[in-house]
Amino acid sequence: MTIPFSRRTLAAAVCLIPLAATAQPDTAAIPALQDIVVTPSRTAEPLSEVVGDVTVIGPKQLAEARGDSLAEIIGRAPGVQFTSNGGPQTVTSLFLRGANSNHTLVLIDGMRVNGSTWGGVNFPAIDPATVERIEILRGAASSLYGSDAIGGVINIITKQGEQDRPLSAWANIGYGTYETAKSSLGLSGAAQGWDYSLSTSAASSKGFDALRPRKANNTPITGHDPDKDGYRSHAVSGTLGYRWAEGHRIGVTAYNGYTDGDYDNEFTPYPDTYTIFRQQAYSLNSADRITDWWDSDLRFGFTKDSNDNRSDSSSVFSSLKRQYSWTNTFRPLADHRISVLLERQEERAQSSSTRYSQEARDTNAAALIYKGRIDRLHTQASVRNDNISGYGNQATGSLGLDFDLTDAWQIGVAGNTGFHAPTFNDLYWPLAFGFKGNPNLKPEKSKNVEAHVRYQTAATQLSLVLYRNRIENLIDPYNCSDPSGPCTTKNVSQATIHGLTLTGQHNFGNTTLLASADFLDPRNDDPRPAQGFTPAEGSTLPRRARQVFHLGVEHRIQALKLGAEYQYTGNRYEDLANRTRLGGYSLVNLTAAYDFSKSLGVQVRWNNVLDKDYVLVDGYNTPGSNVFVNLSWRM
Repeated sequence: MTIPFSRRTLAAAVCLIPLAATAQPDTAAIPALQDIVVTPSRTAEPLSEVVGDVTVIGPKQLAEARGDSLAEIIGRAPGVQFTSNGGPQTVTSLFLRGANSNHTLVLIDGMRVNGSTWGGVNFPAIDPATVERIEILRGAASSLYGSDAIGGVINIITKQGEQDRPLSAWANIGYGTYETAKSSLGLSGAAQGWDYSLSTSAASSKGFDALRPRKANNTPITGHDPDKDGYRSHAVSGTLGYRWAEGHRIGVTAYNGYTDGDYDNEFTPYPDTYTIFRQQAYSLNSADRITDWWDSDLRFGFTKDSNDNRSDSSSVFSSLKRQYSWTNTFRPLADHRISVLLERQEERAQSSSTRYSQEARDTNAAALIYKGRIDRLHTQASVRNDNISGYGNQATGSLGLDFDLTDAWQIGVAGNTGFHAPTFNDLYWPLAFGFKGNPNLKPEKSKNVEAHVRYQTAATQLSLVLYRNRIENLIDPYNCSDPSGPCTTKNVSQATIHGLTLTGQHNFGNTTLLASADFLDPRNDDPRPAQGFTPAEGSTLPRRARQVFHLGVEHRIQALKLGAEYQYTGNRYEDLANRTRLGGYSLVNLTAAYDFSKSLGVQVRWNNVLDKDYVLVDGYNTPGSNVFVNLSWRM
């Protein structure tokens, strides 16, 4: 495995030295973590008992980033990189552990929201003001969730509210650079067996010019319109549940988000182009304790996504997913559980401008998940089979082993497989503009192995994760190898992603120091010789930096909390052929928060303090120095 090394690499290691110096092998007991997660095993469990590489972005981190987009917040987590085409209102992609953007499965309250037509996620339509927490599971997880989970899973969990009091309420109002205004409010509570929550938000911004006049190679951009590209958005989410008997609850969840965002058309100079993103997710579930050793969770839900592109004419792409699942969890012995999962998904794709030859696809799946502990050995294993109409059976599996060397030190290894079924655009796009879909595509498949070492006490957490993910049957989205026919999609590529992630955190009382370093080697393994835009063997996968460093510090002085963050992102290539290189960049962010009382507080975030000019996608602008001030109230 080749890991890029430089002076910045050494600097990142130096940043972690103070944390490692505090990691003395004392006998301090690790406190029981109260965070409960559901994504790693599809069953609620304490974060401290998880087998796998998991991060939780909780209410604290979300509150410190009131003015930021969801992708910006997730993008600060270890192992994650993101891009946007000119602002938070534009097309946004996430790269988890260096995998392609459509190789990360994204859920809202456990329901799939990746678009069936293009495979991406309408991140602009998901407002973090309505989000309670975000669970990030790294590594191939198709044996738990099926298609798309090659790089991992991101589960966005909307606000559930406090369930231990009759009524609580909260509100936020903020204003910042680019005339950005955001507000949100909500309430929650529980009484006489009922529990409920409701959240709503609205935002608007004048924005900045999304498109640059020229690309990195100084080529003029035809569609550049020197205006400000802003957005308007709103969202609402809610839950309602009734506990009709001890151990029995029926509940519903709902999310509906909308963003109307301006952008510049790169190829055609339309002056007033904009896209309307919509994302909806609704579910009904019944959770029942059948016996002391048998739990049942029956769920039905559906999600809808829509991308309405307005330029000289309207072009709407949307998809509907109906999702059914039944999970039965058995605990035959203490510290051992077995979950049996039955699942069905019905996908329906639509477009106002494109007629697909096939507009429906169904998936039936069954999975078996085991989680157990024998003394110091923690084990999780899963197998799953997805029967997809048109593809037949896709079998995946995983095995993870963690061993507690001491109360503080742990080592672990894991191996898992994943796959990604082609999108409707990949398969059935009709012949237009010299391109046509390919109904003979095979699913992309991956094999991931990883190992980790962790150290954790009440004050210190250190982690090293080493991984290798080999992906085969990669789909070339625009293959033009046949001179006599149109360009199309083909399974012609393969790639290997090596990575190393270091994370550390130490609490010095009123001061907390955090650091992380990601070293990534995402290589194309296609043996074909380079020609045109076809990548050569050994080229770096595009838009993924090989080095990303984060360093943060927080200090509390009674009711005042101050924070500073530093981020370095290394060089990236814009194109598959590695012809356009995007320079690395460094960002400095500052935060401050002051609590006037238990109910009233103010939060300030200043991003890109040094006003660095940097690029995530060639030809598109990113925010300059920007400040957002938020006033919060809680009952």
